[in-house]
Amino acid sequence: MFDFLKRGVAEPPERKASATGPVVAWGTAGRVAWTPRDTVSLTRTGFQGNPVGFRAVKLIAEAAAALPLVLQDCERRYEAHPVLDLIRRPNPAQGKAELFEALYGQLLLSGNGYLEAVGGTFPAELHVLRSDRMAVVPGADGWPVAYDYTVGSRKHRFDMSEGATPICHIKSFHPQDDHYGFSPLQAAATAVDVHNSASRWSKALLDNAARPSGAIIYKGADGQAALSQDQYDRLVSEMEMHHQGARNAGRPMLLEGGLDWKPMGFSPSDMEFQQTKEAAAREIAIAFGVPPMLLGIPGDATYANYQEANRAFYRLTVVPLVTRVAAAVSHWLSGFAGGDVELRPDLDQVPALAVERDQQWRRVGEATFLTQAEKRAILGLPRLAEEE
Repeated sequence: MFDFLKRGVAEPPERKASATGPVVAWGTAGRVAWTPRDTVSLTRTGFQGNPVGFRAVKLIAEAAAALPLVLQDCERRYEAHPVLDLIRRPNPAQGKAELFEALYGQLLLSGNGYLEAVGGTFPAELHVLRSDRMAVVPGADGWPVAYDYTVGSRKHRFDMSEGATPICHIKSFHPQDDHYGFSPLQAAATAVDVHNSASRWSKALLDNAARPSGAIIYKGADGQAALSQDQYDRLVSEMEMHHQGARNAGRPMLLEGGLDWKPMGFSPSDMEFQQTKEAAAREIAIAFGVPPMLLGIPGDATYANYQEANRAFYRLTVVPLVTRVAAAVSHWLSGFAGGDVELRPDLDQVPALAVERDQQWRRVGEATFLTQAEKRAILGLPRLAEEE
């Protein structure tokens, strides 16, 4: 008869969630949290319209996608597994290299990468979705409850609240955003603007015979220093028609009475402008983690030779990126496979890291105080059957 008194003191069910979730979701609950940067415009100017940004993204994405991946758990390394089959041929239009190159490219350009799983209990296909079309829908606790994919006026919602999640969202660290990542292109945005402005300035110089070649000074009779409007229009028309542009480079000029030619050359500020362009190119390369030497940017002597620059590129940029993405993808696919498996890059097959890998194997092999099981664990290898 006293059951009605118990209703007011019943403890809520326990649920694992961050204590800061309600605070994070306070201003965004029930609505889409939009990215603070215009990814489309930034991609157009920094990737499609800038050769340094284009080459940096292509270099990282292609190198990362070419790294071989191995699948293992705590007991063994798999030669055949449904996850490996899915990775080798993720969909009819793409192979492993094409899929991961697109994923890494999206991650570098926007700070976010999205993979969609298509199929039943276990995915039959994987697809990379454009990050500029995706929007996070946060729930009351701050975690994403859905993703909206918008194309024009049409929108598709991926529900993340029930069963295996159909979307794998990989994002870079962003100190001021709870739902989206921070891309290297955003950090290099100012340098991209400087480099593009310098390129437009150089193009304008080429359109005007590649340099301010000189000035025409008029000295008329009786000290007259001004042309009539008809004379001025005719002179400008002849200059544009017969002496401007690459087609007329080096063409002799015929001056009439009263006109004098004064040659001019590059000023010191013109030379400093070229140095500014090269400095901006180095800043773009640094933001992406690519040694400027690998992009052919002059004036960089940080590394003793190309081989050291290439080794630093793989060790500091490519390998950390692949390791983080492979860990996220394998954790996501483990929810479909029903067991914990781990994807990781096979560093033994990376030629750029062969010297470092040989040194590590030699140090571990000569360590007499380590057991065989400990040595295999240090080298990232699974346990052998006889060690169990």
